Amino acid sequence: MLSRFNIHQPWKVRFFSRSTGNPDAILVGSCSSSSLPSPEPSTKPSSDQNQIFPLNKLIARHVRSGDIDGALRVFHGMRAKNTVTWNSLLVGFCKDPSRIKEAHQLFDEIPEPDTFSYNIMLSCHVRNGNFEKAQSFFDQAPFKDAASWNTMITGYARRKEMEKARELFYAMTEKNEVSWNAMISGYVESGDLETASRFFKAAPVRGVVAWTAMITGYMKAKKVELAEAVFKDMTVDKNLVTWNAMISGYVENSRAEDGLKLFKAMLEEGARPNSSGLSSVLLGCSELSALRFGRQVHQIVCKSSTLCNDITALTSLVSMYCKCGELGDAWKLFQGMKMRDVVAWNAMISGYAQHGKAEKALSLFREMRVNKTRPDWITFVAVLLACNHAGMVDTGVEYFDSMVRDYRVEPRPDHYTCMVDLLGRAGKLEEALELIRSMPFKPYAAVFGTLLGACRVHKNVDLGELAAEKLLELDPSNAAGYVQLANIYASKNRWEDVARVRKRMKQSNVVKVPGYSWIEIRNKVHHFRSSDRIHPELDSIHKKLKEMEKKMRLAGYKPELEFALHDVEEEQKERLLLWHSEKLAVAYGCLKLPEGSRIQVFKNLRICGDCHKAIEFMSEIERREIVVRDTTRFHHFKDGSCSCGGYW
Repeated sequence: MLSRFNIHQPWKVRFFSRSTGNPDAILVGSCSSSSLPSPEPSTKPSSDQNQIFPLNKLIARHVRSGDIDGALRVFHGMRAKNTVTWNSLLVGFCKDPSRIKEAHQLFDEIPEPDTFSYNIMLSCHVRNGNFEKAQSFFDQAPFKDAASWNTMITGYARRKEMEKARELFYAMTEKNEVSWNAMISGYVESGDLETASRFFKAAPVRGVVAWTAMITGYMKAKKVELAEAVFKDMTVDKNLVTWNAMISGYVENSRAEDGLKLFKAMLEEGARPNSSGLSSVLLGCSELSALRFGRQVHQIVCKSSTLCNDITALTSLVSMYCKCGELGDAWKLFQGMKMRDVVAWNAMISGYAQHGKAEKALSLFREMRVNKTRPDWITFVAVLLACNHAGMVDTGVEYFDSMVRDYRVEPRPDHYTCMVDLLGRAGKLEEALELIRSMPFKPYAAVFGTLLGACRVHKNVDLGELAAEKLLELDPSNAAGYVQLANIYASKNRWEDVARVRKRMKQSNVVKVPGYSWIEIRNKVHHFRSSDRIHPELDSIHKKLKEMEKKMRLAGYKPELEFALHDVEEEQKERLLLWHSEKLAVAYGCLKLPEGSRIQVFKNLRICGDCHKAIEFMSEIERREIVVRDTTRFHHFKDGSCSCGGYW
């Protein structure tokens, strides 16, 4: 193909500017059918020339619809062609990776290639990752415009080869906004925010792409305040990508409430959300258990002609309803979906798994296979989670083995974590340890954390110490490792060891995440910490708890003091247990919600054993369903028992 460069041809050169504000427009747009130039009819056209313009339009239409063979038939039927004709078909070939060879051949046959012809082929090489050919093609091209340079710079930037991108950038004589955008975005993606910031400040014109790139970079680096400052200082109109970058950044940085507030502000500005932005908003609703807000988002989806059938938006809604405890609404929405991809199936299977409905989750997995949807690795995480929450050890092992054998899905760390949890909760601690040792990759912190949690449940001090040691070797700042080990010692009344662990934790400057629970009453969220002293209605809550405690004791409840992790008198331990955050939240719900109505509480940590036992009694005494979502699953308490069957 490069032989063209060795032949002197007296071609007429037509230059086309492709200097848009989006780096994608250079790399992709330079060979996009929507960018095809329109031919200029001559002053006295012949009959054949009269046909060129409409036939070129027909070729472009075929290319846009993906019908390359149709475009080729029109091309071969033309008696007269111009450079635009050749370029139009060349765009079509370059869009299909399987027809790259035909693209090369067609390019060599163009009688008078112009700048656009060369840019199409250059972009073709770049998009297919053949940078050696792309660089050679670029170096030998007889003429280059801004699009040529920007295609190469953007290509290298996307590969994070910033030295090569920078070299080309400084060699480029006339840089435009796209050139600067490519460099800023490239350094952001490479994680070099300092250099990205220097380019951003030096750019003569900063468009929305540059501003949004900086916001995205700061959010990914967890520098939320800097992202906020950039967002506030924007001197150009924000586009939907900008809003989405801020909203998703807030959610990913555990500031979901700010993300939802910004989403409201975006709507007030008149921006219409897309499925990507709604996914972030609904994830924020899930984290905050903001069901009411999630329902409002559902209304937005229903009223939109494009979103109401968008599989991404609908799947995000299914996931939100599951995580907010409304499994029935999730199922109804899932059933109404006209199309379902693997992500949609995964969301519903995971939802049933989180709620402890293992049989329904596994039944849905079988239905998914009947519907010819191929499971992926996330599907098997959900399936193993369902087996885990139901204590179905043999079934879980069977599915784990079938992943590679029947579905060719290679086990990932998440699968091993599920299996270690499954075996560990069943008391098969040695088997769980053996599985860790057999992993085809280096053990990671989470798997030892899972083993440690199982050791705490079964009060296995020796194996718990081993798991804690391995966990803290890999992640010295992991507060859960210290806390779980201290809990194991406390359950055995080894208070000196508890003190030793806490001292080591303090010396390592590790701070335990404080446990808290929350409940929504009449559209207002109430937060509680253990031994809360802040809530304005605390006296009434304590009074209600004492009333329930008396009835619970008469029904057979006895506090499980091993969960009071302080070396104090028994009476003080009982008081500390009674004031755990989830009990305070349940008591407040009993006070404020209508008699017999469901109470739903959310907790940022795993529910403690004494609270689990106590809430079973509370559900019977109060004659109402009490739902508690902790970090691992939903617990549905009703008539004195829990949906988990005591296996959690």
